[in-house]
Amino acid sequence: EAIRRAGAKVGISIKPATPVEALRGLLPAVDLVLVMSVEPGFGGQSFIPGSLDKVRELRRLCDELGVRPVVEIDGGISAANAAEVFAAGVDAVVAGSAVFKAADPEAEILRILGA
Repeated sequence: EAIRRAGAKVGISIKPATPVEALRGLLPAVDLVLVMSVEPGFGGQSFIPGSLDKVRELRRLCDELGVRPVVEIDGGISAANAAEVFAAGVDAVVAGSAVFKAADPEAEILRILGA
C-alpha cells in the first residue's frame, strides 16, 4: 500500500523456475507481473519456450482470482517469436537485444509489434 500511496504501481517478476502458483497470494495486490523468459542476469539469451505455458497458466490463475494485472515478458523476444508470445496472453514485451542489436531498431520494433 505504501507503494500506491506514493503514486506508483506495484509489480512483481518471476524467474523461469518460479511456479505460477507461488503468485496466488500476491496477484490481488499487484498491477504488473513480469515473466522472465530467460535466466536474469545478461542480455542476448535464447527464449525459453516453456515461458508461453507459464503465461497461459498465469492468465488462468488471474481469471480464477478475478484480477487483471498487466502481464509482461522479458528475455529472448524478437519478431520471430512475438506473435506466439502475444497469442499466449502477454500485454507487453521487453525486446532489448533484438532491438538494440538490429541494423534498424525502429524497423525491428515495428516488426515485433506487427507480429
